[in-house]
Amino acid sequence: MNGAYVLVLKLNSNKKIRVGSLGFVEFKKGFYCYVGSATGKTKLENRCRRHLKKNKKMRWHVDYLRKKARIVKIYAFPGNKKEECSMAKLILKVADELIPKFGCSDCKCASHLFYFKNKNSLSKLSSIFSRGIRIY
Repeated sequence: MNGAYVLVLKLNSNKKIRVGSLGFVEFKKGFYCYVGSATGKTKLENRCRRHLKKNKKMRWHVDYLRKKARIVKIYAFPGNKKEECSMAKLILKVADELIPKFGCSDCKCASHLFYFKNKNSLSKLSSIFSRGIRIY
């Protein structure tokens, strides 16, 4: 199954993290939603399983954040790769902030990582998440 997914991560304190080609990025305590996709031979389930692993090769921007933040939920949205950017645009509308150029080097989106200061703020995504399949 191909499509998009959203990782919901929690960061317990402010952190300055080196994120590959982006250099050092300041992350605030709170919640982050990362939008990714899996197409071709890589299935959604396999990609999401990779994000849950502790020790892995640093390949994507989110891998660097993942070392410091805990995944609290994962939602899958079966479809095609275009779902990834559509989902990012929906989340951008309700996010408290975006992390510029994060996870979107292969598209024209402003970001694929969005910040939510608390659970209340994150709850604005409930209608979006209700369309997906919670897999973690």
